[in-house]
Amino acid sequence: MSAIQEVVTEAPAIEAVPKRAMTLGYGASLAMLALLIVVPLFVKNFIIFQLTMLLIYALAVLALNILTGGSGQFSLGQSAFYAVGAYTSAILMEHANINYALTLPIAGIICFAFGFLFGQPALRLSGVYLALATFALATAMPQLLKLGVFEHWTGGVQGLVVTKPDAPFGLPMSQDMWLYYFTLAVSIAIYILSVNLLKSRSGRAFMAIRDNEIAASAMGINVALYKTLAFGVSAGITGVAGGLGAIAVQFVAPDGYTITFAISLFLMVARIDRGFGLHHLRAEHSGGHFKGPLRRCVWRTSVPGHLPGAARRKASSNGYPAPDRQTKEKLRRDYAF
Repeated sequence: MSAIQEVVTEAPAIEAVPKRAMTLGYGASLAMLALLIVVPLFVKNFIIFQLTMLLIYALAVLALNILTGGSGQFSLGQSAFYAVGAYTSAILMEHANINYALTLPIAGIICFAFGFLFGQPALRLSGVYLALATFALATAMPQLLKLGVFEHWTGGVQGLVVTKPDAPFGLPMSQDMWLYYFTLAVSIAIYILSVNLLKSRSGRAFMAIRDNEIAASAMGINVALYKTLAFGVSAGITGVAGGLGAIAVQFVAPDGYTITFAISLFLMVARIDRGFGLHHLRAEHSGGHFKGPLRRCVWRTSVPGHLPGAARRKASSNGYPAPDRQTKEKLRRDYAF
């Protein structure tokens, strides 16, 4: 045996760590559904109201998941679409005496058109620039709702009071309980439609655009159409959530839909994008590929070892030592970029 053969040894085989399941099984899904159905029977109306708002916000986050995790587009303007949906339902209920259930599809259609039209001029924007454009939309929306031109319909600064519906057919349940079950049914229906959308030809086109626009265009995908369609679908679902929110809260006002609300929705998506995702959407669908300025900003401002030399020394002197190589690799895997 030569000296080289004695020195060079065979590297030990490393077993691949199996990927953690990103979805709930059918049994767990049915158990969760049964829990959601049974819980309102044993809690007070205030808890039921909170659960209703949780489902409504879940719909809004699901809509943003489709836009951000599905097509890879940033949006900080979801509060604007939420406000349009809320005011649409409130105006139709209070001024036109339309049934609350019928106002939801109307709100969804109006918000879909609004989002589709907004997506047209935003086609040439991406990343931070698209986020800033939607940020401007969310900032301007409360001021637009306060204009005197719309005050007769929107109520101006004072807003509108919405009447909460009673349970139909004389069902023996409170208004809050009925609205909870109604919201749960709407949420399940929209979730099923969203999953089918992401598994369809359009959903695959969304994800192809998210991964590489040039490659998607080379495959014959109409990038402009599908990017605006993603904006429209996301805005439509957000509009339905806004309509449900107006009915549940019984009040709409411009100051309830500020940029703070939009950022909160955005951060919810950033928080659940590691696969725990809302309604157990798959990580690929619920934002598993959400890579970009937000994550890089979090990395560069929260990890002292990634800072320049002077800043790193200052961080270390303040009790934040620079992480070792193993910690850095773990953080890179956690932030996935």
